[in-house]
Amino acid sequence: MKAIILVAGEGKRLRPLTYTRPKHLLPIAGKPLLEHTIQGLKENGINEFILVIGYEKEFIKQYFKDGAKLGVKIEYILQDTPLGTAHAAGMAENHIENDFILIYGDILVSKSTFKGLLEKYRESNSNAIISLKKVNDPEKYGIINLEGGVAKRIIEKPKDKTIGNLANAGIYILKPSIFEAIKNTKKSKRGEFELTDSLQMLIDQGEKIYGFSLPSWWLDVGRPWDLLKANKLLMDKETEYNSKGEVEEGVHIRGNVKIGKNTIIRSGSYLKGPVIIGDNCQIGPNCYIRDYTTIGNNIRIGNACEIKGSIIMDNTNVSHLSYVGDSIIGENCNLGAGTITANLRFDKKHIKMRVKKRIVNTGRKKLGMILGDNVQTGIGTTLLPGIKVGNNSVIGPNINIWNDIPPHSKVILKEKIEIKKL
Repeated sequence: MKAIILVAGEGKRLRPLTYTRPKHLLPIAGKPLLEHTIQGLKENGINEFILVIGYEKEFIKQYFKDGAKLGVKIEYILQDTPLGTAHAAGMAENHIENDFILIYGDILVSKSTFKGLLEKYRESNSNAIISLKKVNDPEKYGIINLEGGVAKRIIEKPKDKTIGNLANAGIYILKPSIFEAIKNTKKSKRGEFELTDSLQMLIDQGEKIYGFSLPSWWLDVGRPWDLLKANKLLMDKETEYNSKGEVEEGVHIRGNVKIGKNTIIRSGSYLKGPVIIGDNCQIGPNCYIRDYTTIGNNIRIGNACEIKGSIIMDNTNVSHLSYVGDSIIGENCNLGAGTITANLRFDKKHIKMRVKKRIVNTGRKKLGMILGDNVQTGIGTTLLPGIKVGNNSVIGPNINIWNDIPPHSKVILKEKIEIKKL
């Protein structure tokens, strides 16, 4: 059985992180989001993959190549124009002869989910399967109505909560008959060809599509703080103690901590797992690296820094006396000495963040900053909770950042200093 993974989307809600990379390559627990999906399917017997690519396609092709490094075979299909999920899936028709798995590329699930999905497929005499997840906010999802375990109706974002709460989880096992339905699918109100419309067409024609309720966690990684949630979920399940680097005398390690090759943890540092640290890093001395922190490759964390529940991407420098909490820092960033991320409101209310043009309640009481690639902060910079700084921006010293900073910005503080003679 082959797997089609739809990875053509731009990921605008994840900006500034997706200005410089596709969202499917954003690191979670030390690996790109898409790699977790491929590995999970591979461990359940799926070895052939078709990736439908689009935005920043070359990054995906360069990273995964033909799949050999993961022990799988990968083919690529280009969706030049984003015309919807049905259009993306339909482009793979000539590569499919038998039943296949289809999954949206921004969905993250446990490995056991794929095992259960394939078992359900076999139990249902190889009928099509649509995965489901109970949700508390059905108005945000496509809701599936079942009769006797078989899908009968798909309702997109219903305003009436009594319609049901079984959301379409974006993972399917489908038959080649879906491609004929896709050809007959009309554009939705959003101006796209929706896969759910194609599925409803098959249902109306009498084809059985069985529902499969996911047995474990499920996450649609669509906004910056979803990356932190995904990081925690995966690190809880997959992190084990493993040190390939150098740990100096006087370092204390508690819990599961991964330390990469040629990495040095200097004396006086305290690491509380789960923590993942990549290759060629320098940590410390006297650093406190707290749980659910992922540090990439070629990173320096200076003297007396504290890092908590954060994702720090490759080639970044966090200078001495800095605090990074519940934050995401892009590649090639440089934080000046004493840079502080505030991650908690005084009133303890949920932190809000601007996503595209809307102010969104993140549902988190602790959330720091989101930095794009190539951001520099001066000494003594303070960033308030939920702040986003666009890529290639520079923030001068001793500035409190209260608002989001667009990409390619320079932020300076002009003060009149008075010098008087004593």
